[in-house]
Amino acid sequence: MTISEKVAYLKGLAEGLNLDTEKSKEGKLISVMIGIMEELAMSVEDLEENALNLGEEIDVLSDDLSDVEDIVFDEDYDAQDEDYDDDWFEVECPSCNEPLMIDEEALASGEVECPNCGSRFAMELSDDDEEEVPVEEE
Repeated sequence: MTISEKVAYLKGLAEGLNLDTEKSKEGKLISVMIGIMEELAMSVEDLEENALNLGEEIDVLSDDLSDVEDIVFDEDYDAQDEDYDDDWFEVECPSCNEPLMIDEEALASGEVECPNCGSRFAMELSDDDEEEVPVEEE
């Protein structure tokens, strides 16, 4: 039995007593109290419904967060596999030692400018890995 049903039952009992709600102080008091209980019962039911809806939304968000955690914290997942393909190379700036990601186009031009310190350096590829050769600024 819901709270609204219990209040409706109580209201029916009070009406069955045939209380004079206009002249009797006790009748007025009981009538007002039952009215307040009806309003409280409706508020409680609204809150219960909202809590159920929020619980469902929290479950959906929890599932989404779990998916994100699987990607972020999974040891087998490698974000670089998605972000960088074979056309990108990681090199270190010879001036500030900042790691840089450069593409084949920058490598082909032969010169790279470090966005961190602004120094320019030349790139030469060997068979195994890259070698950086500093170039003096003009």
